[in-house]
Amino acid sequence: MALIRWQPYSEMDSLQREMNRLFDRLTTANQRGSEAGFLPPAEMSETPDAIHLKLEVPGMDAKDIEIQVSADSVAISGERKSVSRTNAESEKRSEFRYGSFRRVIPLKVRVQNNNVSAEYKDGILHLTLPKAEEEKNKVVKVNIG
Repeated sequence: MALIRWQPYSEMDSLQREMNRLFDRLTTANQRGSEAGFLPPAEMSETPDAIHLKLEVPGMDAKDIEIQVSADSVAISGERKSVSRTNAESEKRSEFRYGSFRRVIPLKVRVQNNNVSAEYKDGILHLTLPKAEEEKNKVVKVNIG
């Protein structure tokens, strides 16, 4: 049986190279504006008459947001653009995420997609999706046995 000398520093170098490759891929994805770069968080609540959806999209203009509503899902897309004002002597460091996004949120009930109201205030997009009449009056009979 041959003995192999263990070199822990070469293993650490290998791990360091692999971590660098991983971070490089993530950075490249962020620069392209993929879902890994920017995906706004959402909050949804339901009342007997409607579904209320809030999406956090600060730093965007309402004209940069597109909303498409079908009877059973909501698709929201847009782009957060970077405005860079630096001179030759300054250094820029940013944790903001820029780029385009697209988010499709499935709905568990059907909605009236022609009667949706939207409001954009303080970086929060508020959508009110009224439920379809057949969903509001839906009664299901359950048989026993």
